[in-house]
Amino acid sequence: MSDVKPGAGERETDDGAARRVAFLLPGQGSQHIRMAAGLMDTEPVFAEAMDEALTALTDGGGLLGPGPGGSGDPGGSGGRGADLRASWLNGDDPAAMDHVTRSQPLLFAVDYALGRLVLSWGVRPAALLGHSIGEVAAAVLSGIFTLRDAATMVGDRVARLADAPPGGMVAVAGSPDEVAPHLGDDIVIGAVNAARQTVLAGLDAPLRATTAALTDAGFVVRGVAASTAFHSPALAPAMSGAGDRIAALPVGEARIPVMSGYTARFLTHAEAKDPGFWARQPVAPVLFWPAVGALLAEEDLVLVEVGPGQGLSQLARRHPAVRSGRSAMIPLLPAGPGPAAADSAAVRAAADELARLPLGTSAPAARPV
Repeated sequence: MSDVKPGAGERETDDGAARRVAFLLPGQGSQHIRMAAGLMDTEPVFAEAMDEALTALTDGGGLLGPGPGGSGDPGGSGGRGADLRASWLNGDDPAAMDHVTRSQPLLFAVDYALGRLVLSWGVRPAALLGHSIGEVAAAVLSGIFTLRDAATMVGDRVARLADAPPGGMVAVAGSPDEVAPHLGDDIVIGAVNAARQTVLAGLDAPLRATTAALTDAGFVVRGVAASTAFHSPALAPAMSGAGDRIAALPVGEARIPVMSGYTARFLTHAEAKDPGFWARQPVAPVLFWPAVGALLAEEDLVLVEVGPGQGLSQLARRHPAVRSGRSAMIPLLPAGPGPAAADSAAVRAAADELARLPLGTSAPAARPV
């Protein structure tokens, strides 16, 4: 038994001051086969929340009905009609997991369920920052959308993007200004992840040509796990009219502030109520680095990556506030796929680190391990 002690919303700095906690929720590119599945038998809160999310995606999102069997069907194995749960727990094809019909709903579900798990420890975050689909999970945890309504939005998004033209994303070790000469109408900045990590997005043929040109110019370029040109105008036709569906969803007041990864500002209620704000997200660039900078400019924080992998942890550790030790970074899960026991061990380590936080106003309950 490991207890997360009172004060779990704060952590003491070297000078004795307390730091509050913020959640980072990852998006496309963080997914991998059986991500967080090792927690199903060891973390009942996670398992229950995951069941709730998968049910919501089934009932509200319509993601488990008969599949179209069309070009958007990854590997010809049922596409968005396949059982998400079976794909998550039993899948062994990384390429299939990278397809929008798998990656987007499962990232949403895992981010949400892990957030519920950490909240159950009594941690009360000062803010939430989601990357791409992670912002939708953040909106549920904050109270802006119910789980079922957000699942409806995710399901509609997936259905629209499932048959989008083949595309992808690449991460470039360079600033936006450095890569700008290589951009064009077909290739755009899809995300600003760090001071010198810029993600480009576009359709397959122009992306291959741009990748070759960047490599020839001496840039280090690596592919992002995606078969869709997320955060580029290539998806605008597919997302046309999405706001009409979103407009029917009720919007609540945020109980936890959300730092938007699309504006690098705290999300306002007016923005949350704007259907276009959510409908534009698959097309608009992600501004993670400016957003985490804005978050840490407010105060020094303990950042907890609430999702699969450690991609956001690696990026956040580049920020001067984290490098200097004024702020801290705690990943919740291992960096990549591994045995089920590795998931549980990583969560225990994160819980133990959070348990060492000083006394404060929060009064968390014990958690089983």
